[in-house]
Amino acid sequence: MFQRTLPLMVFPAVKLVLHLVTHRGYGMFRDEYYYLACAERLAWGYVDHPPFSIFLLWIVRNLLGDSLLAVRLLPALAGAATVLLVGLMARRLGGGLFAQSLAMVGALAAPIYLALDHFYSMNAFDLVFWALAAYLILLLVQGAGVRVWLLLGAVLGLGLMNKISILWLGFGLLVGLLVTQRRRWLLTPGPWLAAGLAVLLFLPYILWQVGNDWPTVEFIRNASGQKMLEVKPLDFMLSQLRVMNPAVAPLWLAGLAWLLASARGAPFRMLGWMYVAVFLLLILNGTSRAGYLAPAYTWLLAAGGVASEELFHGRRWGALRWPAAASLVLAGVVVAPLALPVLPVNSYILYAESLGIAPSTAERKEVAQLPQFYADMHGWDSIVDTVAGVYHTLPPEEQKVVAIFTYNYGDAGAIDRLGRKHGLPPAIGGHNNYWLWGPREFTGDVVLVLGNDRESLEESFEQVELGAMVDCGHCMPYENHRPVWICRKLRRPLAEAWPRLKHFD
Repeated sequence: MFQRTLPLMVFPAVKLVLHLVTHRGYGMFRDEYYYLACAERLAWGYVDHPPFSIFLLWIVRNLLGDSLLAVRLLPALAGAATVLLVGLMARRLGGGLFAQSLAMVGALAAPIYLALDHFYSMNAFDLVFWALAAYLILLLVQGAGVRVWLLLGAVLGLGLMNKISILWLGFGLLVGLLVTQRRRWLLTPGPWLAAGLAVLLFLPYILWQVGNDWPTVEFIRNASGQKMLEVKPLDFMLSQLRVMNPAVAPLWLAGLAWLLASARGAPFRMLGWMYVAVFLLLILNGTSRAGYLAPAYTWLLAAGGVASEELFHGRRWGALRWPAAASLVLAGVVVAPLALPVLPVNSYILYAESLGIAPSTAERKEVAQLPQFYADMHGWDSIVDTVAGVYHTLPPEEQKVVAIFTYNYGDAGAIDRLGRKHGLPPAIGGHNNYWLWGPREFTGDVVLVLGNDRESLEESFEQVELGAMVDCGHCMPYENHRPVWICRKLRRPLAEAWPRLKHFD
Protein backbone atom coordinates (compact mmCIF):
# COMPACT_ATOMS: atom_id res chain seq x y z
CA MET A 1 0.00 0.00 0.00
CA PHE A 2 2.79 2.41 0.91
CA GLN A 3 4.57 1.73 -2.38
CA ARG A 4 1.36 2.53 -4.30
CA THR A 5 0.96 5.90 -2.60
CA LEU A 6 4.65 6.88 -2.52
CA PRO A 7 4.64 8.85 -5.82
CA LEU A 8 1.52 10.70 -4.70
CA MET A 9 3.45 11.85 -1.64
CA VAL A 10 6.87 12.48 -3.17
CA PHE A 11 6.10 14.64 -6.19
CA PRO A 12 3.68 17.05 -4.49
CA ALA A 13 6.23 17.35 -1.66
CA VAL A 14 8.95 18.19 -4.18
CA LYS A 15 6.72 20.89 -5.64
CA LEU A 16 5.99 22.35 -2.21
CA VAL A 17 9.61 22.36 -1.09
CA LEU A 18 10.73 23.90 -4.39
CA HIS A 19 8.45 26.88 -3.93
CA LEU A 20 9.18 27.32 -0.25
CA VAL A 21 12.94 27.26 -0.83
CA THR A 22 12.69 29.82 -3.64
CA HIS A 23 9.91 31.96 -2.15
CA ARG A 24 12.06 35.08 -1.84
CA GLY A 25 12.86 35.18 -5.54
CA TYR A 26 13.26 38.76 -6.75
CA GLY A 27 10.83 40.15 -4.19
CA MET A 28 7.12 40.82 -4.04
CA PHE A 29 5.21 40.89 -7.31
CA ARG A 30 3.13 43.89 -8.39
CA ASP A 31 -0.19 42.07 -7.98
CA GLU A 32 0.71 40.89 -4.48
CA TYR A 33 0.84 44.48 -3.23
CA TYR A 34 -2.57 45.06 -4.76
CA TYR A 35 -4.01 41.86 -3.31
CA LEU A 36 -2.78 42.88 0.14
CA ALA A 37 -4.50 46.24 -0.27
CA CYS A 38 -7.71 44.44 -1.28
CA ALA A 39 -7.42 42.16 1.75
CA GLU A 40 -7.65 45.26 3.95
CA ARG A 41 -11.01 46.07 2.35
CA LEU A 42 -13.06 42.87 2.21
CA ALA A 43 -15.95 42.95 -0.25
CA TRP A 44 -18.06 40.59 -2.35
CA GLY A 45 -16.19 41.65 -5.44
CA TYR A 46 -13.42 43.74 -6.95
CA VAL A 47 -13.04 45.41 -10.32
CA ASP A 48 -10.59 42.84 -11.67
CA HIS A 49 -11.26 39.69 -9.66
CA PRO A 50 -13.85 37.93 -7.48
CA PRO A 51 -13.34 37.76 -3.69
CA PHE A 52 -12.27 34.18 -2.92
CA SER A 53 -8.49 34.66 -3.14
CA ILE A 54 -8.75 37.94 -1.23
CA PHE A 55 -10.67 36.28 1.59
CA LEU A 56 -7.99 33.58 1.85
CA LEU A 57 -5.30 36.27 1.96
CA TRP A 58 -7.24 38.07 4.70
CA ILE A 59 -7.09 34.87 6.75
CA VAL A 60 -3.35 34.50 6.08
CA ARG A 61 -2.66 38.10 7.10
CA ASN A 62 -4.56 37.71 10.34
CA LEU A 63 -2.94 34.38 11.22
CA LEU A 64 0.59 34.68 9.83
CA GLY A 65 1.14 38.33 8.90
CA ASP A 66 2.14 39.70 5.51
CA SER A 67 5.74 38.55 5.20
CA LEU A 68 6.78 37.22 1.83
CA LEU A 69 6.80 33.65 3.17
CA ALA A 70 3.34 34.02 4.67
CA VAL A 71 1.90 35.51 1.48
CA ARG A 72 3.42 32.83 -0.73
CA LEU A 73 2.63 29.82 1.45
CA LEU A 74 -0.86 29.22 0.03
CA PRO A 75 0.23 29.37 -3.64
CA ALA A 76 2.94 26.84 -2.83
CA LEU A 77 0.38 24.55 -1.19
CA ALA A 78 -1.95 25.05 -4.15
CA GLY A 79 0.88 24.03 -6.48
CA ALA A 80 1.43 20.84 -4.49
CA ALA A 81 -2.32 20.14 -4.62
CA THR A 82 -2.31 20.56 -8.41
CA VAL A 83 0.50 18.04 -8.81
CA LEU A 84 -1.29 15.64 -6.47
CA LEU A 85 -4.53 15.92 -8.45
CA VAL A 86 -2.67 15.17 -11.69
CA GLY A 87 -1.35 11.99 -10.10
CA LEU A 88 -4.76 11.05 -8.71
CA MET A 89 -6.34 11.56 -12.12
CA ALA A 90 -3.72 9.31 -13.70
CA ARG A 91 -4.56 6.64 -11.14
CA ARG A 92 -8.28 7.09 -11.71
CA LEU A 93 -7.71 6.68 -15.47
CA GLY A 94 -6.15 3.28 -14.77
CA GLY A 95 -2.51 4.29 -14.63
CA GLY A 96 0.02 2.54 -12.46
CA LEU A 97 3.00 3.96 -10.61
CA PHE A 98 4.86 4.89 -13.78
CA ALA A 99 1.86 6.68 -15.30
CA GLN A 100 1.23 8.62 -12.11
CA SER A 101 4.90 9.54 -11.72
CA LEU A 102 5.35 10.61 -15.34
CA ALA A 103 2.20 12.74 -15.26
CA MET A 104 3.31 14.50 -12.08
CA VAL A 105 6.81 15.05 -13.46
CA GLY A 106 5.18 16.69 -16.46
CA ALA A 107 3.29 19.01 -14.13
CA LEU A 108 6.49 19.81 -12.26
CA ALA A 109 8.33 20.58 -15.49
CA ALA A 110 5.69 22.99 -16.85
CA PRO A 111 7.05 26.54 -16.55
CA ILE A 112 3.59 28.11 -16.42
CA TYR A 113 2.81 26.10 -13.29
CA LEU A 114 6.13 27.10 -11.72
CA ALA A 115 5.40 30.76 -12.43
CA LEU A 116 1.77 30.82 -11.29
CA ASP A 117 2.51 28.95 -8.06
CA HIS A 118 5.42 31.24 -7.17
CA PHE A 119 3.41 34.30 -6.14
CA TYR A 120 0.03 35.06 -4.61
CA SER A 121 -2.82 35.50 -7.03
CA MET A 122 -6.09 33.85 -7.96
CA ASN A 123 -4.28 31.93 -10.71
CA ALA A 124 -2.62 29.39 -8.41
CA PHE A 125 -6.02 28.44 -6.98
CA ASP A 126 -7.55 28.43 -10.46
CA LEU A 127 -5.28 25.51 -11.39
CA VAL A 128 -6.56 23.56 -8.40
CA PHE A 129 -10.22 24.24 -9.15
CA TRP A 130 -9.92 23.07 -12.76
CA ALA A 131 -7.99 19.94 -11.77
CA LEU A 132 -10.40 19.13 -8.94
CA ALA A 133 -13.39 19.57 -11.26
CA ALA A 134 -11.80 17.21 -13.79
CA TYR A 135 -11.14 14.64 -11.05
CA LEU A 136 -14.78 14.79 -9.96
CA ILE A 137 -15.86 14.31 -13.58
CA LEU A 138 -13.77 11.14 -13.65
CA LEU A 139 -15.61 9.93 -10.57
CA LEU A 140 -18.92 10.63 -12.29
CA VAL A 141 -17.82 8.74 -15.39
CA GLN A 142 -17.04 5.78 -13.16
CA GLY A 143 -20.49 5.76 -11.61
CA ALA A 144 -20.52 8.26 -8.75
CA GLY A 145 -23.91 9.65 -7.75
CA VAL A 146 -25.62 12.90 -6.88
CA ARG A 147 -23.26 13.76 -4.03
CA VAL A 148 -20.37 14.09 -6.47
CA TRP A 149 -22.53 16.26 -8.72
CA LEU A 150 -23.10 18.52 -5.74
CA LEU A 151 -19.36 18.54 -5.02
CA LEU A 152 -18.74 19.49 -8.64
CA GLY A 153 -21.24 22.31 -8.33
CA ALA A 154 -19.48 23.54 -5.19
CA VAL A 155 -16.11 23.41 -6.93
CA LEU A 156 -17.41 25.31 -9.95
CA GLY A 157 -19.15 27.88 -7.76
CA LEU A 158 -16.14 28.49 -5.54
CA GLY A 159 -13.97 28.46 -8.64
CA LEU A 160 -16.11 31.24 -10.10
CA MET A 161 -15.74 33.18 -6.87
CA ASN A 162 -11.99 32.83 -7.38
CA LYS A 163 -11.75 33.60 -11.11
CA ILE A 164 -14.54 33.97 -13.63
CA SER A 165 -12.55 32.09 -16.28
CA ILE A 166 -14.11 28.98 -14.74
CA LEU A 167 -16.88 29.89 -17.18
CA TRP A 168 -14.57 28.56 -19.90
CA LEU A 169 -14.42 25.25 -18.04
CA GLY A 170 -18.20 25.27 -17.79
CA PHE A 171 -18.42 25.85 -21.54
CA GLY A 172 -16.00 22.97 -22.16
CA LEU A 173 -18.01 20.72 -19.84
CA LEU A 174 -21.21 21.51 -21.73
CA VAL A 175 -19.56 20.77 -25.09
CA GLY A 176 -18.06 17.56 -23.70
CA LEU A 177 -21.51 16.43 -22.61
CA LEU A 178 -23.22 17.31 -25.88
CA VAL A 179 -20.75 15.67 -28.28
CA THR A 180 -20.41 12.39 -26.36
CA GLN A 181 -22.78 9.79 -25.02
CA ARG A 182 -22.58 11.54 -21.67
CA ARG A 183 -25.33 13.83 -22.99
CA ARG A 184 -27.76 11.45 -21.35
CA TRP A 185 -26.63 12.91 -18.03
CA LEU A 186 -28.59 16.02 -18.96
CA LEU A 187 -31.76 13.97 -18.48
CA THR A 188 -30.85 13.36 -14.82
CA PRO A 189 -30.97 15.80 -11.89
CA GLY A 190 -27.20 15.75 -11.30
CA PRO A 191 -25.96 18.36 -13.84
CA TRP A 192 -28.79 20.74 -13.03
CA LEU A 193 -28.19 20.49 -9.30
CA ALA A 194 -24.50 21.19 -9.91
CA ALA A 195 -25.28 24.18 -12.13
CA GLY A 196 -27.80 25.54 -9.65
CA LEU A 197 -25.39 25.26 -6.72
CA ALA A 198 -22.61 26.93 -8.74
CA VAL A 199 -24.89 29.86 -9.63
CA LEU A 200 -26.05 30.15 -6.01
CA LEU A 201 -22.46 30.36 -4.74
CA PHE A 202 -21.62 32.89 -7.46
CA LEU A 203 -24.69 35.04 -6.77
CA PRO A 204 -23.12 37.42 -4.19
CA TYR A 205 -20.49 38.45 -6.75
CA ILE A 206 -23.15 39.00 -9.41
CA LEU A 207 -25.16 41.17 -6.98
CA TRP A 208 -21.99 43.15 -6.20
CA GLN A 209 -21.50 43.71 -9.93
CA VAL A 210 -25.06 44.98 -10.27
CA GLY A 211 -24.67 47.29 -7.29
CA ASN A 212 -21.44 48.75 -8.69
CA ASP A 213 -22.61 49.17 -12.30
CA TRP A 214 -20.80 46.10 -13.69
CA PRO A 215 -17.19 47.32 -13.31
CA THR A 216 -15.69 43.98 -14.36
CA VAL A 217 -17.44 44.15 -17.72
CA GLU A 218 -15.82 47.55 -18.29
CA PHE A 219 -12.49 46.17 -17.09
CA ILE A 220 -12.59 43.21 -19.49
CA ARG A 221 -13.62 45.41 -22.41
CA ASN A 222 -10.82 47.91 -21.77
CA ALA A 223 -8.19 45.25 -21.13
CA SER A 224 -9.06 43.37 -24.32
CA GLY A 225 -9.19 46.47 -26.48
CA GLN A 226 -6.44 48.64 -25.02
CA LYS A 227 -4.07 46.58 -22.86
CA MET A 228 -3.65 43.10 -24.32
CA LEU A 229 -1.64 42.35 -27.45
CA GLU A 230 -3.42 40.80 -30.41
CA VAL A 231 -2.60 37.10 -30.65
CA LYS A 232 -2.82 35.29 -33.97
CA PRO A 233 -4.08 31.68 -33.92
CA LEU A 234 -0.72 30.21 -34.91
CA ASP A 235 1.07 32.27 -32.25
CA PHE A 236 -1.39 31.07 -29.62
CA MET A 237 -0.81 27.47 -30.66
CA LEU A 238 2.97 27.82 -30.55
CA SER A 239 2.79 29.60 -27.22
CA GLN A 240 1.25 26.46 -25.70
CA LEU A 241 4.48 24.60 -26.39
CA ARG A 242 6.45 27.35 -24.69
CA VAL A 243 4.41 27.78 -21.52
CA MET A 244 4.00 24.04 -20.97
CA ASN A 245 7.65 23.23 -21.87
CA PRO A 246 8.34 21.87 -25.38
CA ALA A 247 9.66 18.64 -23.88
CA VAL A 248 6.33 18.06 -22.12
CA ALA A 249 4.34 18.46 -25.36
CA PRO A 250 4.61 14.76 -26.37
CA LEU A 251 3.13 13.83 -22.99
CA TRP A 252 0.02 16.02 -23.13
CA LEU A 253 -0.45 15.44 -26.87
CA ALA A 254 -0.40 11.71 -26.19
CA GLY A 255 -2.97 12.31 -23.47
CA LEU A 256 -5.23 14.23 -25.84
CA ALA A 257 -4.95 11.49 -28.46
CA TRP A 258 -5.60 8.79 -25.82
CA LEU A 259 -8.75 10.56 -24.67
CA LEU A 260 -10.10 11.25 -28.16
CA ALA A 261 -9.08 8.16 -30.10
CA SER A 262 -8.11 5.15 -27.95
CA ALA A 263 -10.41 2.36 -26.86
CA ARG A 264 -9.32 2.61 -23.21
CA GLY A 265 -9.84 6.36 -23.29
CA ALA A 266 -13.34 6.14 -24.74
CA PRO A 267 -15.20 6.30 -21.39
CA PHE A 268 -13.39 9.56 -20.62
CA ARG A 269 -13.71 11.10 -24.08
CA MET A 270 -15.61 14.11 -22.84
CA LEU A 271 -12.42 15.34 -21.11
CA GLY A 272 -10.67 15.45 -24.48
CA TRP A 273 -13.53 17.45 -25.96
CA MET A 274 -13.50 19.76 -22.97
CA TYR A 275 -9.91 20.70 -23.77
CA VAL A 276 -10.67 21.13 -27.48
CA ALA A 277 -13.68 23.35 -26.75
CA VAL A 278 -11.77 25.65 -24.40
CA PHE A 279 -8.80 25.76 -26.79
CA LEU A 280 -11.01 26.87 -29.69
CA LEU A 281 -12.84 29.39 -27.54
CA LEU A 282 -9.57 31.03 -26.50
CA ILE A 283 -7.92 30.93 -29.89
CA LEU A 284 -10.94 32.65 -31.47
CA ASN A 285 -10.89 35.39 -28.84
CA GLY A 286 -7.85 37.00 -30.45
CA THR A 287 -6.27 38.46 -27.29
CA SER A 288 -6.00 35.39 -25.04
CA ARG A 289 -2.79 35.00 -23.09
CA ALA A 290 -0.96 31.71 -23.50
CA GLY A 291 -1.45 30.86 -19.83
CA TYR A 292 -5.24 31.05 -19.99
CA LEU A 293 -5.34 27.45 -21.22
CA ALA A 294 -2.85 26.17 -18.62
CA PRO A 295 -5.42 24.66 -16.20
CA ALA A 296 -6.82 22.43 -18.96
CA TYR A 297 -3.52 20.56 -19.30
CA THR A 298 -3.83 18.92 -15.89
CA TRP A 299 -6.07 16.12 -17.16
CA LEU A 300 -4.13 15.83 -20.43
CA LEU A 301 -0.94 15.23 -18.44
CA ALA A 302 -2.73 12.53 -16.44
CA ALA A 303 -4.01 10.86 -19.60
CA GLY A 304 -0.56 11.23 -21.17
CA GLY A 305 0.95 9.32 -18.28
CA VAL A 306 -1.46 6.45 -18.90
CA ALA A 307 -0.85 6.50 -22.65
CA SER A 308 2.91 6.46 -22.09
CA GLU A 309 2.66 3.58 -19.64
CA GLU A 310 0.77 1.59 -22.25
CA LEU A 311 3.35 2.43 -24.91
CA PHE A 312 6.30 1.47 -22.73
CA HIS A 313 4.69 -1.70 -21.44
CA GLY A 314 5.91 -3.90 -24.28
CA ARG A 315 9.46 -5.06 -24.91
CA ARG A 316 9.88 -2.84 -27.96
CA TRP A 317 9.65 0.47 -26.11
CA GLY A 318 10.02 -0.65 -22.52
CA ALA A 319 13.69 0.28 -22.28
CA LEU A 320 12.80 3.92 -23.01
CA ARG A 321 10.42 4.46 -20.14
CA TRP A 322 12.94 5.76 -17.61
CA PRO A 323 15.01 7.76 -20.14
CA ALA A 324 11.73 9.44 -21.16
CA ALA A 325 11.00 10.33 -17.55
CA ALA A 326 14.57 11.53 -17.01
CA SER A 327 14.33 13.75 -20.09
CA LEU A 328 11.29 15.48 -18.60
CA VAL A 329 13.15 16.08 -15.36
CA LEU A 330 16.11 17.52 -17.27
CA ALA A 331 13.83 19.72 -19.38
CA GLY A 332 12.18 20.99 -16.23
CA VAL A 333 15.54 21.94 -14.76
CA VAL A 334 16.53 23.74 -17.97
CA VAL A 335 13.40 25.91 -18.15
CA ALA A 336 12.95 26.46 -14.41
CA PRO A 337 15.00 29.71 -14.29
CA LEU A 338 12.73 31.14 -17.00
CA ALA A 339 9.67 30.80 -14.74
CA LEU A 340 11.07 30.66 -11.21
CA PRO A 341 13.51 33.38 -10.07
CA VAL A 342 16.31 31.09 -8.91
CA LEU A 343 19.22 32.89 -10.59
CA PRO A 344 20.73 36.29 -9.75
CA VAL A 345 19.36 38.88 -12.16
CA ASN A 346 22.50 39.28 -14.25
CA SER A 347 22.94 35.51 -14.43
CA TYR A 348 19.34 35.13 -15.54
CA ILE A 349 19.84 37.68 -18.34
CA LEU A 350 22.89 35.79 -19.61
CA TYR A 351 21.09 32.45 -19.27
CA ALA A 352 18.04 33.62 -21.22
CA GLU A 353 20.27 35.10 -23.93
CA SER A 354 22.19 31.83 -24.21
CA LEU A 355 18.89 30.04 -24.87
CA GLY A 356 17.87 32.67 -27.42
CA ILE A 357 14.91 33.82 -25.33
CA ALA A 358 14.13 37.53 -25.52
CA PRO A 359 12.25 39.46 -22.80
CA SER A 360 8.52 39.42 -23.48
CA THR A 361 5.15 40.67 -22.33
CA ALA A 362 1.55 39.86 -23.24
CA GLU A 363 0.63 43.53 -22.84
CA ARG A 364 1.20 46.62 -24.96
CA LYS A 365 4.20 47.69 -22.96
CA GLU A 366 7.92 48.09 -23.59
CA VAL A 367 10.27 45.67 -21.86
CA ALA A 368 13.97 46.01 -21.08
CA GLN A 369 16.36 43.21 -20.09
CA LEU A 370 13.79 41.27 -18.07
CA PRO A 371 10.41 39.88 -19.10
CA GLN A 372 7.47 41.66 -17.52
CA PHE A 373 6.88 38.79 -15.09
CA TYR A 374 10.30 39.34 -13.51
CA ALA A 375 10.48 43.12 -13.99
CA ASP A 376 7.26 43.46 -11.97
CA MET A 377 9.13 42.03 -8.97
CA HIS A 378 11.72 44.82 -9.04
CA GLY A 379 12.02 48.39 -7.90
CA TRP A 380 9.20 48.78 -5.41
CA ASP A 381 11.42 49.71 -2.46
CA SER A 382 13.17 52.32 -4.61
CA ILE A 383 9.86 53.79 -5.76
CA VAL A 384 8.47 54.05 -2.25
CA ASP A 385 11.76 55.37 -0.82
CA THR A 386 11.76 58.13 -3.45
CA VAL A 387 8.18 59.12 -2.67
CA ALA A 388 8.97 59.05 1.05
CA GLY A 389 11.98 61.30 0.51
CA VAL A 390 9.77 63.90 -1.14
CA TYR A 391 7.10 63.51 1.54
CA HIS A 392 9.60 64.31 4.29
CA THR A 393 10.64 67.53 2.59
CA LEU A 394 7.15 68.90 3.16
CA PRO A 395 6.37 71.10 6.16
CA PRO A 396 4.67 69.22 9.03
CA GLU A 397 1.34 70.93 8.38
CA GLU A 398 1.37 69.69 4.77
CA GLN A 399 2.42 66.18 5.77
CA LYS A 400 -0.79 65.95 7.78
CA VAL A 401 -3.04 66.60 4.77
CA VAL A 402 -1.02 65.46 1.73
CA ALA A 403 -2.43 62.78 -0.56
CA ILE A 404 -0.24 60.43 -2.62
CA PHE A 405 -1.78 59.81 -6.04
CA THR A 406 -0.61 57.03 -8.36
CA TYR A 407 -1.71 55.88 -11.80
CA ASN A 408 -1.51 52.11 -11.25
CA TYR A 409 -2.38 49.70 -8.49
CA GLY A 410 1.18 48.37 -8.21
CA ASP A 411 2.53 51.74 -7.11
CA ALA A 412 -0.45 52.32 -4.83
CA GLY A 413 -0.22 48.89 -3.22
CA ALA A 414 3.52 49.23 -2.66
CA ILE A 415 3.04 52.61 -1.01
CA ASP A 416 0.32 51.18 1.21
CA ARG A 417 2.53 48.33 2.42
CA LEU A 418 6.09 49.65 2.24
CA GLY A 419 5.18 53.23 3.09
CA ARG A 420 4.20 52.37 6.65
CA LYS A 421 7.81 52.41 7.84
CA HIS A 422 8.15 55.92 6.41
CA GLY A 423 4.93 57.17 7.96
CA LEU A 424 3.30 57.69 4.55
CA PRO A 425 -0.47 58.10 4.23
CA PRO A 426 -2.34 55.46 2.21
CA ALA A 427 -2.24 55.94 -1.54
CA ILE A 428 -5.15 56.94 -3.73
CA GLY A 429 -5.53 56.42 -7.46
CA GLY A 430 -7.83 55.88 -10.39
CA HIS A 431 -6.77 52.34 -11.31
CA ASN A 432 -9.30 49.55 -10.81
CA ASN A 433 -10.36 49.15 -7.19
CA TYR A 434 -8.37 52.14 -6.01
CA TRP A 435 -10.85 54.26 -7.95
CA LEU A 436 -13.78 52.53 -6.27
CA TRP A 437 -12.23 53.22 -2.86
CA GLY A 438 -12.35 56.90 -3.72
CA PRO A 439 -10.32 59.92 -2.56
CA ARG A 440 -11.17 59.21 1.08
CA GLU A 441 -10.63 62.20 3.37
CA PHE A 442 -8.11 63.97 1.15
CA THR A 443 -9.05 67.39 -0.23
CA GLY A 444 -6.42 67.89 -2.94
CA ASP A 445 -4.81 70.92 -1.27
CA VAL A 446 -1.45 69.09 -1.39
CA VAL A 447 -0.87 66.02 -3.55
CA LEU A 448 2.26 64.03 -4.37
CA VAL A 449 1.72 62.67 -7.87
CA LEU A 450 3.82 59.75 -9.07
CA GLY A 451 4.19 60.07 -12.85
CA ASN A 452 2.57 62.29 -15.51
CA ASP A 453 4.04 65.57 -16.82
CA ARG A 454 4.05 69.16 -15.64
CA GLU A 455 1.84 70.52 -18.42
CA SER A 456 -0.97 68.07 -17.72
CA LEU A 457 -0.83 68.61 -13.97
CA GLU A 458 -0.83 72.40 -14.31
CA GLU A 459 -4.27 72.10 -15.87
CA SER A 460 -5.52 70.73 -12.55
CA PHE A 461 -3.28 72.41 -9.93
CA GLU A 462 -2.25 76.00 -9.36
CA GLN A 463 1.28 75.02 -8.26
CA VAL A 464 3.37 72.13 -9.58
CA GLU A 465 7.02 71.51 -8.70
CA LEU A 466 9.36 68.59 -9.24
CA GLY A 467 10.18 66.71 -6.05
CA ALA A 468 12.41 63.86 -7.31
CA MET A 469 12.95 61.32 -10.06
CA VAL A 470 12.43 57.58 -9.59
CA ASP A 471 15.20 55.12 -10.45
CA CYS A 472 13.90 51.59 -9.95
CA GLY A 473 16.62 49.60 -11.75
CA HIS A 474 15.30 46.43 -13.41
CA CYS A 475 11.63 47.42 -13.10
CA MET A 476 9.40 47.85 -16.14
CA PRO A 477 10.57 50.76 -18.33
CA TYR A 478 7.30 52.66 -17.96
CA GLU A 479 7.86 52.62 -14.17
CA ASN A 480 11.42 53.91 -14.39
CA HIS A 481 12.71 57.48 -14.48
CA ARG A 482 9.35 58.95 -13.51
CA PRO A 483 8.91 62.24 -11.67
CA VAL A 484 7.37 62.68 -8.26
CA TRP A 485 5.50 65.98 -8.38
CA ILE A 486 4.50 68.21 -5.47
CA CYS A 487 1.13 69.65 -6.48
CA ARG A 488 -0.78 72.27 -4.53
CA LYS A 489 -4.22 73.86 -4.71
CA LEU A 490 -6.34 71.63 -6.89
CA ARG A 491 -8.46 73.87 -9.05
CA ARG A 492 -11.67 72.07 -8.12
CA PRO A 493 -12.63 69.75 -5.23
CA LEU A 494 -11.02 66.32 -5.42
CA ALA A 495 -14.38 64.58 -4.98
CA GLU A 496 -15.68 66.51 -7.99
CA ALA A 497 -12.64 65.62 -10.12
CA TRP A 498 -12.66 61.95 -9.10
CA PRO A 499 -15.07 60.51 -11.73
CA ARG A 500 -12.81 61.45 -14.65
CA LEU A 501 -9.75 59.79 -13.02
CA LYS A 502 -11.19 56.28 -13.42
CA HIS A 503 -9.38 53.75 -15.59
CA PHE A 504 -10.34 50.08 -15.38
CA ASP A 505 -7.83 47.88 -17.24
